[in-house]
Amino acid sequence: MDAETPKAVELSLPQAFLLLATNDKDGKPEVPVFALRTTLAGAILAELAMLGAIELQGKHVRATGTVPQTDFQHELELIRGKSRPHTPKAWVAILEGRAEVRRVYEAMASQGIVEHVGEKHLGRFRAVRYPKKDHASEEALLKRIQAALGSALSDPEAAASKAAEATEAVATEAGAADVGVSDARWADVGAFDAGTADATTPEAAAPDATTPAAETPAPAKPGAQTPDARTTALIALLQAAGLFGKLFPEADRSRASELARGYWPSRAVEDELRLIRLAEEEAATL
Repeated sequence: MDAETPKAVELSLPQAFLLLATNDKDGKPEVPVFALRTTLAGAILAELAMLGAIELQGKHVRATGTVPQTDFQHELELIRGKSRPHTPKAWVAILEGRAEVRRVYEAMASQGIVEHVGEKHLGRFRAVRYPKKDHASEEALLKRIQAALGSALSDPEAAASKAAEATEAVATEAGAADVGVSDARWADVGAFDAGTADATTPEAAAPDATTPAAETPAPAKPGAQTPDARTTALIALLQAAGLFGKLFPEADRSRASELARGYWPSRAVEDELRLIRLAEEEAATL
C-alpha cells in the first residue's frame, strides 16, 4: 500500500455516528441539535455494551464485572455507581448533553479526522464547528454499511458528497443552533430484547409484535454481507436519529430496518426523541 494513502482510524460508535452526522464542509450537524445529543448518548451506551461493560437485564441497564479501556470511563463509572438501576431511556436522558458532543468531537480533532474551527460573533460569542479533515474513516464506514445493505460502493467519496447534498436542508436548520461543542453477532451485545421500552411509554403497554421471535426476518438483498456488530449498531443509531434515509436515499430500507429491529440502545434513543418532540409540540400550543 502507498505510504501516502491515509489509513482509516478505528472509531468508537459515538465517533462514527458524529462523523456521519456532520456536514463535510462546514462542520455543522446534519440533524437538529437535540437529535444529535440524544443519539450520541445512545451511541455511548452501545459502545459500552459492545465492550461488555454494561448489559440489559430485563428493563434495566446494569454494569458487568468487565472494566475495559475506553474513552467513556466516566460514563461507565456513573452507571456502576448508581444505587438503583435505570432504564436505557433514562440513561440516554442522563448522558445527553453539549459537553459529551464537544468531547467526542475534540477526540476526533486530536486524531486529525475533523478540524476544530471557531467562529466569532459580535466579537464575543464563539461557535465551534468540526468540518472533516481526513475522509478515510468516513469512506470506510460508508463501505461497511453499503456492504451490509448489499450495495457495492464503487466511489465512496462521491457517495459521501451525495449524502451531504441530500441533507443540506437539514444541516441548515440544525446549524441555527450552536452545538458548542471484531466479528460478532447481536448476541454479543444483548441487542434483541423486546422489553426495552420505558414503563411509561406506549411501547411498554402492549406486547411488541415486531420482535424477531414473532416475525420471520426478511431475506438479505443478494450480495449483502453479514455485518459485524458495530456496523449493525451504527445502522440502528442512524435509523433512530432519522439520518439513515438522508445518507443512503437509495438503500434498501427494509433491510436496514430488519438489521436495526429491537436493538435496545437505538430503541432508547427513539423513546427519548419521541418525548422531546411531544414536549415541543405541547409547548407550541401554549
